[in-house]
Amino acid sequence: MMEQFYQATKNITLNCPRFSGTQQVDVCVVGGGLTGISSAYFAAKSGLNVALLESQSIGYGASGRNGGQVSPGQRVDQASLEKKVGSEHALALWNIALESVDLVRNLIDEHQINCDFAPGILHTAFKPSHCQDMRENVALLQHKYGYQDTRYIEKDELQQLVGTDKYHGGELDMRAGHLHPLNFLLGLALQAQQAGAQLYENSEVINIKSHNGGAIITTADGVIHAKKVVLGCNGYLGKLFPKVAGKIMPINNFIAVTEPLGADVAESLISNNYAVADSKFVINYFRLTPDHRLLFGGGENYSSHFPKDIKNFVRPHMLEIYPQLQDTQLDYAWGGTLAITLNRMPHFSCIDDCIYVAQGYSGHGVALATLAGKLITDAIKGNPEQFNAMAKYPTPSFPGGTLLRYPGLVAGMLYYSLLDRIGN
Repeated sequence: MMEQFYQATKNITLNCPRFSGTQQVDVCVVGGGLTGISSAYFAAKSGLNVALLESQSIGYGASGRNGGQVSPGQRVDQASLEKKVGSEHALALWNIALESVDLVRNLIDEHQINCDFAPGILHTAFKPSHCQDMRENVALLQHKYGYQDTRYIEKDELQQLVGTDKYHGGELDMRAGHLHPLNFLLGLALQAQQAGAQLYENSEVINIKSHNGGAIITTADGVIHAKKVVLGCNGYLGKLFPKVAGKIMPINNFIAVTEPLGADVAESLISNNYAVADSKFVINYFRLTPDHRLLFGGGENYSSHFPKDIKNFVRPHMLEIYPQLQDTQLDYAWGGTLAITLNRMPHFSCIDDCIYVAQGYSGHGVALATLAGKLITDAIKGNPEQFNAMAKYPTPSFPGGTLLRYPGLVAGMLYYSLLDRIGN
């Protein structure tokens, strides 16, 4: 598999053995992505005995492969949330999402995690018709929610910020930002270890069973008896825990990174080192790296296989936005598997009073998954208010369950990707 840019530029190497034997713990975390590592960190910091089991290496999944964008709000806009659950619940969800961004920034500052955080995300309108929705969203956030860190950007100003004529307006959020996701995750994992959490790699969980008010977690080489379990597998859940598998759909997303472009060319593509995410249904998202490369995410598929040539899978999406990069070499390209929900809101739940689930961030997980670990720990320690606010948002199962969800998803995605290509 082609080397990832993040793997090539990681600055921390963890020492995480393979699990074997038998242990009794307060909390067993399954999955070494942001949900799992954050859960291990906060649980260990609160004095709980924690063991984390990761089937590959820490950060192997989407948490170590994503676009690195850290933004407030949910994947669903506030106006839609208000219509769905009412103003009070929508406000609680907004405050949770805002806290998630602040938490990431505070963890970076507190632990001096070297992950290249930079402020500013531009959400750009791919069609003229998207501009009015963005204007209304900015007005709602500013006037009803008192959020002054965002403003609407007209087309003329936008073209000074982003070197393309493909966009018609946008929202700039300066409380949001972007980072090197693998280095952030590894930095937090190191803090979890220092707080006393035991992190195990190459330790695939093959069974989880509720038992006597707790759970028994089985791997190929051992067994853990835990009072509580955190299930943080997300797009890599597979058949491990069928009770919640039907709530999510694994999909694959792809990123390519150019050769170094030099400071002037990089600045001509994106001013002020902002990150960009556009309003296409199958979104493009991109940003600059500290060594003046363009990191560009575009395209996805819905099979169990990645394209054979990921560079040339992503390249057309990049050239649609930046045709001036026609002759630019792509040095890195990779794919990752994330999980979406039917309504694009994260799925939080507690099964049998002992198994906590947080999954299905739908491409909006860097901040929310980090906060999930704190909310789960709070719930375990007897303060479930925010976890419950997330959990009570209804998460429908995919029609047909895990067996038939793919045909419906592919049909729907093809329909919406067609809409991306037509009309205003």
